[in-house]
Amino acid sequence: MIRSILLTAMIMASGNLFSQKLKSVSYQDGSQKLNGLITSNAGKKLPGVLILPAWKGIDEEAKTAAIELEKQGYIAFIADIYGEGKIPADNESAAKTSGYYKQNYQEYQKRISLALEQLKKNGAISDKVAVIGYCFGGTGALESARGHLPVAGVVSIHGSLGRDQSRKNEALTAKILVENPADDKSVTPDDYNNLIKEMNDGNADWQIITYAHSKHTFTDPKSPDYNATMAKRAWNHTLLFLKEILK
Repeated sequence: MIRSILLTAMIMASGNLFSQKLKSVSYQDGSQKLNGLITSNAGKKLPGVLILPAWKGIDEEAKTAAIELEKQGYIAFIADIYGEGKIPADNESAAKTSGYYKQNYQEYQKRISLALEQLKKNGAISDKVAVIGYCFGGTGALESARGHLPVAGVVSIHGSLGRDQSRKNEALTAKILVENPADDKSVTPDDYNNLIKEMNDGNADWQIITYAHSKHTFTDPKSPDYNATMAKRAWNHTLLFLKEILK
């Protein structure tokens, strides 16, 4: 009973922290309303980081990342990819909706581009912007590079590495960091090797870091896959990468 009360209190405190630190930003894709979140340092001239959330939309992992990035001197904006009224309620609908954007990657790139515009409108220095993404958002980070969006670099955190092989490999100007869990069953050897070929063909500045004893969602404290040691290392690698390309 006491444990339950303490857990409830912690969740409420976490929610209050997010509400104090993150502000809602509404924007549009045509008639579709989108609702992102931005850190409280919006309006200052600072480097910016766009966060692309996992397949169920904006979640606590994305919010925590935003708050931590603010502490590091970045304006962080969490994108709304799906739009108001279209947030998946369960894994089945999340798989279907995220799958749509993976297949229709140009629509995904457009939603990311619109979020980047909001980040810059809120103070991010235009040539000092990066994208990080978790899971489905990790795929989006790679699509940001493939779509030649105006970013200095991207970080894909346990993102899907596969793509339609009918797409041509093109030049990749954004610097790329891929944080890949060693035991991620959703990433096949072909996915991994094809990505390396794509990045080499594109003459990209790229790096893949593989985390031992880690399954797909190893960075999410709420996931049974969570690996605290490797999650901490991955976050430190993200910060090091962002410092190099943005500061």
